[in-house]
Amino acid sequence: MVAERMAGEPVDPSILGKPLELNCGRTVRNRIMKAALTERVSSYCPENPKENGLPSETIINMYGKWGNGGFGIILTGNVIVDPLHLESPGNIIISRENDSPKLRELLKRYAAACKQDGALAIVQLSHGGRQTSEIVNPHPRSASDVQLMGKRRGFGFGKPTPYTEEELRNDVIERFAYAAEVCRDAGFDGVELHAAHGYLLAQFLSPSTNKRTDRYGGSPANRIRLVLETYAEIRKRIPASTKFIVGLKINSIEFQENGLEVGDAREMCELLEQSGVDFVEMSGGTYEKLAFAHLRESTKAREAFFLDFTDQIRSVFKKTKMFVTGGFRTVKWMVKVIEDGNCDAIGLGRPITAEPDLPKKILQYGVAAAADNKIDQQDFLFTNLVSNTQMWQAGKRPFSECQKVTDDIVDMTVQETADRYKKEAQDYLDRAAELGSRGQPVAGVFEYSN
Repeated sequence: MVAERMAGEPVDPSILGKPLELNCGRTVRNRIMKAALTERVSSYCPENPKENGLPSETIINMYGKWGNGGFGIILTGNVIVDPLHLESPGNIIISRENDSPKLRELLKRYAAACKQDGALAIVQLSHGGRQTSEIVNPHPRSASDVQLMGKRRGFGFGKPTPYTEEELRNDVIERFAYAAEVCRDAGFDGVELHAAHGYLLAQFLSPSTNKRTDRYGGSPANRIRLVLETYAEIRKRIPASTKFIVGLKINSIEFQENGLEVGDAREMCELLEQSGVDFVEMSGGTYEKLAFAHLRESTKAREAFFLDFTDQIRSVFKKTKMFVTGGFRTVKWMVKVIEDGNCDAIGLGRPITAEPDLPKKILQYGVAAAADNKIDQQDFLFTNLVSNTQMWQAGKRPFSECQKVTDDIVDMTVQETADRYKKEAQDYLDRAAELGSRGQPVAGVFEYSN
């Protein structure tokens, strides 16, 4: 239960409830996807590889809440294919290094939690590349040797070493394909390759990070080669005839100099359409200049950060379905972008950490807008922190012990609550920065109690 919602006009949401058929023959029951949100609550013990990156009870409980929320697709947060290239300590890892009966059983429980009320469960597979914190790996690998400047949680990023062509075939592609097989065996319905937000596959797509002169660099076709070869290897092992879904998250545009231009994105998407990939989720931005803040007036008016750009490449996709994630807060605009043909489905992120059952409320009970969070929505640091806290709170108990999926989740629509949270969260961030200055990694999230 939330105390206050954003203003939203009542509209007929029925188009959001229409099924969607993918290339592989699998049908998604509705047009609302839970977008990927980093959880950071799984085990982190790099000194013990077999116990590193295992799904926690918290994450299984957390996804049990979304698994009763009415989604068409539930997409996990970053699941890492290489233990040396995390997005953050606390990520789930699927690799030969940590494979065990224990991991496999936990993954089965994870998949089952996602699918409790009929959603399809898709794992987002990722590799940090140069965007791996120096505390995890001071010598990361990437497309080229372009170092990521700046810091995150007090830590910088090491200067990367480029992968050789042989390493791309025998290590990177192999890791993604192996992880996809493990996901299939655990009962997940598919995987999404994360080629956005500055992670390894995105580092190959962008000319700002890909300075290669071999067959993996230069033209847009060469820069997307690693993605296409990874997709092909997964499909070799798990054919489309099995109805296992393989999608891709890609940047519509990077807001940085010499980044991925719209023309490049169009050419790459034409190749993705030809490959037979089931869906492409459009997003944009990297850590160097995040696109998760509204940067253009036209985008503000449309409520989705990237629609101005995705509009320009929409016509490329004839069979591949296009999802758009970012900025949706009212049902009016969720409905409009699908009715207008801008995309086939939409992804919701931060709004569904406050309300894990928001799709059900939209489709069954006529809710017109998301919760009116009193934390400044332009403050990405704090809104992200709030979402991580709410996710942790959702994971405190299994759904079977709750009356509502929102039990235990702090209501940030109450100004006094938001003010108190922000004060305590700032103390947490200060402590994390201090630990970072001493070279100590900070795993987990801000564990705030109501």
